[in-house]
Amino acid sequence: MSFRAIWVLSHEKGETVTLRFSRRYSTVERRAKCLAGPQYASIPEDCAISRLIFTELGLEDPDRLYVAARDNCVLHQESLILELHPDGSGRGILWPLLTVTQGGLIMACLPLVDSTATSRPPLSNQVSICQGIAFLSGLQAFMSAGSKALEPDILAARLDLLPTILLNICPLGTPVDTPHSAIFPFLAVPTPTGSQKQPAWKAGFHKGRSTVSVSVTETVRSMQYGNQNKQDLWDVYGTVVCKCEVEGIQPNITVTLSLPPNGSPLQDILVHPCVNTLDSSTLTASSMDYGDSSAFSGPYKFPFSPPLEPFRLCSYTSQVPVPPILGSYHLKEDNGQLQLSVLLKLHESVTNSFEYCEAHLPFFNRCQMGVLDVKVTSGQVEVSKEKNLLVWVLGQKFPKSREVTLEGAVHFSGQTAGPTDPLCTDGTAYIKLYFRIPDLTLSGCCVDQHSVQVYSSTKPRVVTSRDLVSSEYYIWNSTGLTPMLPGAMMM
Repeated sequence: MSFRAIWVLSHEKGETVTLRFSRRYSTVERRAKCLAGPQYASIPEDCAISRLIFTELGLEDPDRLYVAARDNCVLHQESLILELHPDGSGRGILWPLLTVTQGGLIMACLPLVDSTATSRPPLSNQVSICQGIAFLSGLQAFMSAGSKALEPDILAARLDLLPTILLNICPLGTPVDTPHSAIFPFLAVPTPTGSQKQPAWKAGFHKGRSTVSVSVTETVRSMQYGNQNKQDLWDVYGTVVCKCEVEGIQPNITVTLSLPPNGSPLQDILVHPCVNTLDSSTLTASSMDYGDSSAFSGPYKFPFSPPLEPFRLCSYTSQVPVPPILGSYHLKEDNGQLQLSVLLKLHESVTNSFEYCEAHLPFFNRCQMGVLDVKVTSGQVEVSKEKNLLVWVLGQKFPKSREVTLEGAVHFSGQTAGPTDPLCTDGTAYIKLYFRIPDLTLSGCCVDQHSVQVYSSTKPRVVTSRDLVSSEYYIWNSTGLTPMLPGAMMM
């Protein structure tokens, strides 16, 4: 949702109508012109739009009790939502113009909507109207400063801050997710001083305790078949997310990613636009260069001037020799019941410390599970409420042998049919693993907090972390047909 324009107007009894603030967004207006086509109505000048708003609200010429464009009984009156006719002919219509009034102050906005003024869907289907009213309510709370009576000096101070506030909560006409909470942190922040110019892409600046947080998260995918005729597949991709709360208009920060001596080089690196410079060898490393011994193995330095919000500094891929958990799954049907045999083995190079680890065994195109007779060497087995899914909760550690097994049988005797899947018929079945391992990356990539360089007037607190998470981690039944993904992942 975006705004074509925002206005703040004031009207006191016995005084003339005054436009206190106006902000138009030309990029949103261009989008409105493309969406409306021949039915597009341009926004008139501020003096004209003020007169139209006050006329519609009955504040302009109060002695004139009847205005046809406003009071005709054919029109459907909608509280808070106005319809303006700039040319008076009815052909150019500005809709929906939203207003929120408090005392003598009126907040108004014209949101961008997909529908035209002549073909209007129900208001309940117009998300932009609800969001626009919520935005104006937050703006109203800011302008009133928590008091019922609008003091002239407080109102003047709020109006002076309003351009900066809108730059933060409504950049380029598009409100951020939480306008109410985003307004007030900036009330006590002074305007930056000095000769350094604030860049247009950085709407504000941080004031307070300085902290730099860097998080490295690697995601591993896998397709394991347990069949000599099919090659197991896996791949790893990582993201580095930063949140920099550092004083100054354009603080300079350098984050260095390091690899161990036997670590896998980072490839396919993509960086955030705020990164200033980068070694060309960092960007040219590609996962398509199989077996390239000359691949750059770091350290990888990323100098940048950060935005205010958390952002993804870079992303990468890495070719690792083995997946973290190897498994085999054998499933056969015998006299109306399924015989299960599962083996999971944690690789010796992986830390045996999980935040969570679960193995899900779904069963499709069958009735609900009846009798369950399975034994596990570690963890516990749970049945979903729908009785079509076994959840093997492995906990936070594998046993010392780093191997766990599940053996047993499942009987299906329920009367209610379970979920269907056109892929998983006959012996085609899989296990899906869900796990997270803190303080580990398969590539060995990490950020040493002492290597983070911050060029600022204050010394910040540096916090670093790394973890490994699973995504699309499948182990297929070795005795059934299995799908193949050629070229989707590396071997």
